[in-house]
Amino acid sequence: MSPPQETAVPKPQHAFRSRCSIARTLEIVGDKWTLLLVRDLMWHEKHTFQELQESEENMPANLLSQRLKRLMEWGVIRREPYQERPLRYRYFLTEKGKKLEPALLHLMSWGHTQLGGGLYDPVRKISKTGVATRKSRPASASRGRKKNPARTLPMRGSKK
Repeated sequence: MSPPQETAVPKPQHAFRSRCSIARTLEIVGDKWTLLLVRDLMWHEKHTFQELQESEENMPANLLSQRLKRLMEWGVIRREPYQERPLRYRYFLTEKGKKLEPALLHLMSWGHTQLGGGLYDPVRKISKTGVATRKSRPASASRGRKKNPARTLPMRGSKK
């Protein structure tokens, strides 16, 4: 008897407006809110609807619900129930969602260098599994050090 095989989640039927990879990606994650949602799941340890809604940007509940649904349909996030009555979920990035990290790091770096800094700066953190990951920290944690606007951020897996 062969082992049970996982069934692939069907991708949403979607007619992209363009053949361009950038345009296609922006159709999924290119609005004002989606990458902030991914940021909170990835670095800010926010996983419940309420935690995500309490982010500094104050995403409206209806938009948060729509974005979570769309990201689940595209396999960028998954959810797990944590309470039965009423039914509530925790949300997590999938491997596909975690692959957005380099794009977020580059956007953050661009914002720091081109828009005069910001509240968060990426730093390396060793996860419980022993894997080096990125973690955000308040900019106040780097006080006393000179800022180098030309600094480039090493990506995971790079040699530096």
